[in-house]
Parts: sequence; C-alpha cells; structure tokens
Amino acid sequence: MRLSIALAGLLVAVPAAAHETHGVLAGEEPLEPASIGDEIWDLLIPQADASADISVDGTTRHIRANGYPNKAPGRFPNRNNPHSISKKNYNLKVPVNPRKNGRATPAQGAVFGIATNGVVMDPGTAEYWQNNRRSGWNYEALGGACKLGLDKYNAHVQPDGTYHYHGIPTGVLAASGGNSVPAMIGYAADGFPVYGQYGYSDPGKKSGMKKLQSSYRIKNGTRPSGPGGNYDGKFTQDWAYVVGSGDLDQCNGRFAVTPEFPDGTYHYVLTDTFPFIPRCWMGSPDSSFSRLKGRGQRAEFGTGESSPTIDFAAMTDNSDTALRLIQAQGGQRPRFLPGGRPPPPGAGRGPGRGQGHGPQAGGRPGGRAPCSGS
Repeated sequence: MRLSIALAGLLVAVPAAAHETHGVLAGEEPLEPASIGDEIWDLLIPQADASADISVDGTTRHIRANGYPNKAPGRFPNRNNPHSISKKNYNLKVPVNPRKNGRATPAQGAVFGIATNGVVMDPGTAEYWQNNRRSGWNYEALGGACKLGLDKYNAHVQPDGTYHYHGIPTGVLAASGGNSVPAMIGYAADGFPVYGQYGYSDPGKKSGMKKLQSSYRIKNGTRPSGPGGNYDGKFTQDWAYVVGSGDLDQCNGRFAVTPEFPDGTYHYVLTDTFPFIPRCWMGSPDSSFSRLKGRGQRAEFGTGESSPTIDFAAMTDNSDTALRLIQAQGGQRPRFLPGGRPPPPGAGRGPGRGQGHGPQAGGRPGGRAPCSGS
C-alpha cells in the first residue's frame, strides 16, 4: 500500500483559517498583511521542491522525505533566525502496529515525529538561562521569552538547515480537516499517529468535536534557583503534569476513535498550550529517528552543545504535590487562582529580565541570557 502525498501538497494550500486560531503564538514572528512582495515570494518557492512518500512494507511503515514543506515556508534567514533551509534525505521507519510499553520514554532533545508533508517535529530548544546549560532552566520556544524567528506555520531552521516544527503545523492541519474532524497530521517516532488539537468529545464513538486540553499546568510559587521569580511558563521546568486535569496523558495522548481508526487507537495530540508537541513516547521510538540528531550536532543557535536532555516533571504524577493550578493564557502572564502567592519583592530581576537585555538566540556561551524574561 502506498500513500501519495502529492494530493496533500495541493490541499495544504487551503488557508490556515480553516481551523480555529488564537492569534500569533509566543515566539512567532508577527504576522503582517499580505503584500505583492509576499505573493511574489511564494511564487519563487516552487511547490515541487517538497517531497514526501509514505509506504507500507509488511509490518513497517517507510517515510522518505526531503524535509521541505509543500506550502512555501516563511523567509529564512530572518532577523531572529540566521539560518537557511537545506533539503534533507530522510529515510525513516516506524511500526505499522505500534505497542505501548506501559511507561513513558522521555523525548526531550530528540525528534518526536514527522508530519505527512515530510517536516519533522522537534519541540525542544537549546536555549538556557544565561546560556548556562548547567543551570537546568531551559527556555520554551513558545513560552514568550524567546524570539526564535518562527514562521506562521510554527517552524524555523536549525544551523544545519533543518526546517522543523515547534508547535501545531497550521498548514498541514488546515489540509487535514482542522476542527471539523480529528485531523491526522503525522507519525511519532514510535509509530503511533499524531493528530491536531480537536477530537471527538466521546472518545469511544464519532461524536461532537471538542478542543482537547493538555494535562500540564504551571507550578505555583517561585523558582528555587537560576532565574528566580514566578513560575510563568517561559521555561520547560515551569510546567508539571497533573493527572486528570485535562483530556490527555503525560505524553499528550489518548485512546479514541478517529476517521482513520474507526475502532479506536492510541494517538498523540498537538495542543496550543504546553507541551505543544509531546515530550515523551508511550511506545518504543525507532532508531532511524535518533540518528537525525547525532552526537556532537550543533545546538539550535550555535551554543556548541548537543540537544538538551531534561529531567522532565511530566514523568511523575504531581496531583498530590503542593501545587495550585494556574490557568495558562498563551504566552501571557497567567492569573493566579484565589490563594496563589505573588512573587517576593524583587524576585527574578537579575540579568536577562525584561525585553532588550542581552543578546537573543545565538548569544555567546557564558554571557547574558539569550532570551528575555525570568
């Protein structure tokens, strides 16, 4: 069986407005009204440059792609991302019938999966507070502190030319149904399918659609080290998995019926709040994905470090901890629930706090924080 992606290439051109949007995500380049220059730019990027082929051979699904999207990407380099896109030669494989392991395997620092257009999903960053990897405080790409030059599809480019998603790939989602049906948009490295943020309200049958909610919440209180100040979602370590607080498990997944799987399947869901793209797998990732980020590969913005490995709060049940849930509001500062403690006077006002302090991504190791915010 061979799944042709050529048709998807035509469908991706459907405007992203085909699904619900909430404005520009934190970390994304501001959107400007379309101009004649923009239309000319789109014409200069031939659609035929994209190449993705998905086929099945026995128990294995093969994914071959050049990593270039069907829809013309944003302009790279840009003021916050100095890298140019280069085509790849992905030859990946996943099991056709993946199995859950009964435990989560951390995916932080690894390529989580690949969209049907052949662009990889790689949510982590190599940006740390004050460029200090040992600090343990890793900036989130969509946390509001970093301007990483993302285009309107929530993607940008690594130093080696890899174009990759940090959030919901809006063009692919629009082509796949958006909020009208559960939209399958790719495969995780363990073989389970990846869907957009809308799913059936009753996971056991075709029913009304709802936006599925992550079960991660911002911790209450102040950070005990590093940047100090309020937990506010700017760092990966600001978030904790709270069982039962949303629709999805710690890997942003659930078992439910979908158009492709009428009897139901476990699948991952991309959300517009943390973790955006899942940070762990419930199955066993294929080694073909791990080879995409080899030892010694440069970090996203040239810090000289390999991809980060995070001791993730997602791996534990935090429902009994002394945390109060905070309503995450995109990249904006969240409201505390009644009884929440404000930060102590002066907390988090060290180097790197506020806009314009220190270099943006690509700052020198050991210098000031590459991103704003505490």
